[in-house]
Amino acid sequence: MDGEQRRKKILKVLSENTKPISATFLAKKLEVSRQVIVQDVALLRAQGCNVLATARGYILNKEVNAMCQRVVLVKHDKEHSEEELNIIIDNGGRVRNVIVIHPVYGEVVADLMLRTRRDIKQFVTKLEQSEAMPLLKLTDGTHMHTIEASNEEELDIIEAELREHGFLISNT
Repeated sequence: MDGEQRRKKILKVLSENTKPISATFLAKKLEVSRQVIVQDVALLRAQGCNVLATARGYILNKEVNAMCQRVVLVKHDKEHSEEELNIIIDNGGRVRNVIVIHPVYGEVVADLMLRTRRDIKQFVTKLEQSEAMPLLKLTDGTHMHTIEASNEEELDIIEAELREHGFLISNT
């Protein structure tokens, strides 16, 4: 199978799933190395395919134009990450990413695509088990999230809840 056929199969697998698919799974399914999959996904993204790379794997963002989005500026310590994320989810939102402004690297963005409390729990558990430093540590807790919801009213409610709990600095 050539690269173009393999990339079509990757897109087919991603389009048939609503949950992230790991590069390791794709590599086994397509009988290539994980690195080949990573390169194929990079090529797909360069071609304009909306493939998101999350901590749990790759996902095809089929709803890219269907959701309202807003970037919010928040601040908290690591211990309040789960609470902040749950506020967003519990009020009808999704957390697309986390963004920090690094003094050397500039804007650093990590796709999260958190939709449920289970997603959040898995994310927090993975962060704790890996002993990796969360991005908010680079900026003394200040960071941004791109949040998505079905409509602007839900985004307003999410902002109000984040403000009420002391997380929201402002929207950008």
